[in-house]
Amino acid sequence: MTDQFNKSVCFYFQVHQPYRLSKCNAFEVGRKEDYFEGPATYENKAIFEKVARKCYLPTNALILDLLKKHPEFKVSYSFSGVFLEQCLEYGEIGQQVLESFQKIVATGQAEVLSETYYHSLSWLYSKQEFAQQIIKHKKLIYKLFKKKPMIFRNTELIYSSEIAEFIREMGFNGILAEGWDYYLDWKSPNYLYNPEKVELHPEDQKIAKKMAVSKKPKKDIALLLKNYKLSDDIAFRFSNKGWTEHPLTTEKYAAWVDSTEGDTVNLFMDYETFGEHQWEDTGIFEFMRHLPEALLRRNIGFKTPSETIKALKPVGEVHVPHLMSWADMERDLSAWLSNPMQESALRRIFELEEMVQKTLGTMDKKESEDLHDVWRKLQTSDHFYYMCTKYWNDGDVHAYFSCYESPYDAYITYMNTLSDFEKKLTTT
Repeated sequence: MTDQFNKSVCFYFQVHQPYRLSKCNAFEVGRKEDYFEGPATYENKAIFEKVARKCYLPTNALILDLLKKHPEFKVSYSFSGVFLEQCLEYGEIGQQVLESFQKIVATGQAEVLSETYYHSLSWLYSKQEFAQQIIKHKKLIYKLFKKKPMIFRNTELIYSSEIAEFIREMGFNGILAEGWDYYLDWKSPNYLYNPEKVELHPEDQKIAKKMAVSKKPKKDIALLLKNYKLSDDIAFRFSNKGWTEHPLTTEKYAAWVDSTEGDTVNLFMDYETFGEHQWEDTGIFEFMRHLPEALLRRNIGFKTPSETIKALKPVGEVHVPHLMSWADMERDLSAWLSNPMQESALRRIFELEEMVQKTLGTMDKKESEDLHDVWRKLQTSDHFYYMCTKYWNDGDVHAYFSCYESPYDAYITYMNTLSDFEKKLTTT
């Protein structure tokens, strides 16, 4: 380390809400007007307001207090574009949520990261769409926060060495990934690494260079790996009374971080951990309130991803030849691509790309932009997550997040909606 601390903690929080689909049966195909609202489904505004009251507003108030109390404390966020759109769309409470995040960022102790605007799986099907969503997201972040993100995290931390190379060509300084044992082998996630270099397909390289966020690609890109055990102790196990370490106290947790080898302990988690997944009565807010002080007493500091990259030197390379994520036990793409329903739905939405692009020259600009926006909202990864048919531990998690009675209901609603959307494309 280059400062007075023995090691540092790097907090990263994902902040995302999808536009959930309203019910759509076969008789509505060709006549459906609004895909994202309606009395037959959980209304998006109602869900946003509930999560805002349980998580966003109280957690932001706590984080802001901690940043003021401890100048050493640092955090980082990635906001999906569709989440930020809902902040702008949902009246007073949306404005309160947005302003509370803006106050956090304005402290100078919080970093905003880059991601795909629509929280999509576009990397799998269209590198052009992937890059365009990154640029669209970058513009919105500058508009709302006056920041230009230089660290990238892909949707649900989906990562491979090929993605890292594409992001390097786009000019980013760093990228986040899951610190999964399968690829780390004997290595620890608690150090800074570089991705192992791979060759991009010439067309993909051309797209990355054309859509670059800086004039010259970096020679190397830094790789920050999630310490999944210590992250999940908070995100998933905190309220589990059957866990042998329950209850988890700040002193106990700080001791674990202190005893962990390495230079940086990267704690990456969903922001809804606080108040929504772990309810207030579990003690999660009080745990977080006292955690920075407990860590500082042990001479453990805090850094944002960019500060971590600046302070540390990579200790080696990590090669991830296959796509991995931070989801479920397998850390692969099975949360979104493990059954024929998911495969057919994903394939079909991206098969419409050419047809959507053609609207640019054949109809009114506003009408074309609206169709583009709907097409992209239909790419959001949550739609396919709801179709997952995995059971046991992972299945319980999928059911918790879904607003449908079953994965099959999710699939039927999505495909009927997609059929209606395709009719709009062919008749306008």
